[in-house]
Amino acid sequence: MTNRTFQLETVSCPSCIAKIEGMLKKTGGISSSEVLFNSSRVKVNFDDSAVTAEEIRAKIESLGYRVLSEK
Repeated sequence: MTNRTFQLETVSCPSCIAKIEGMLKKTGGISSSEVLFNSSRVKVNFDDSAVTAEEIRAKIESLGYRVLSEK
């Protein structure tokens, strides 16, 4: 399993959290995810043989949230 934290430009409301978490829960290979509202970070635990960090980043950005960095 791989852990990544994606720093977003902004997460402005609880519905943003629900939107991101809902999409990540539907993504195969992701075992857990958490959106941290106060810091605009998304923590993801995933199987990198099923989904890559780049694919997760693209999915987040497809919802309209800009990913500033990843660690």
